[in-house]
Amino acid sequence: MKLMYSDPKTGLTAQMELDEAQSAQLLNRRIGDVVEGAPFGLSGYKLKIKGGSDSSGFPLDRSIQGSQKLHVMRKVASSGKRKGEYKRMMIRGGMISTDTIQVSAVITEYGSTPIETLMPKKEKKAPEEKKE
Repeated sequence: MKLMYSDPKTGLTAQMELDEAQSAQLLNRRIGDVVEGAPFGLSGYKLKIKGGSDSSGFPLDRSIQGSQKLHVMRKVASSGKRKGEYKRMMIRGGMISTDTIQVSAVITEYGSTPIETLMPKKEKKAPEEKKE
């Protein structure tokens, strides 16, 4: 399972691969729950679960109870050319299960360690020269 976490103050995001013990801390949690960051190496931080996706790529939806997959009718647009149109979509319930492959979270409370050490900046690759 992957944990994607972001800092709303700076706009930085990072991801980490979770092992089985760490991913067990997230099982049976729902979208909107606040979890401690200590099991994930973010001591002192608190993370709010905002979403995720399952192994098939279907998104988690807060409005569905449990962790089952469902076909639902969703409004395509509230205005414009496609106003009033509905589309059938496959989604998964808002509870994290063993089928969940990626969880998105946002930092709500900060710890004592600076955020820059938890989210190291990636160096950009230099553009390659064109060969003629």
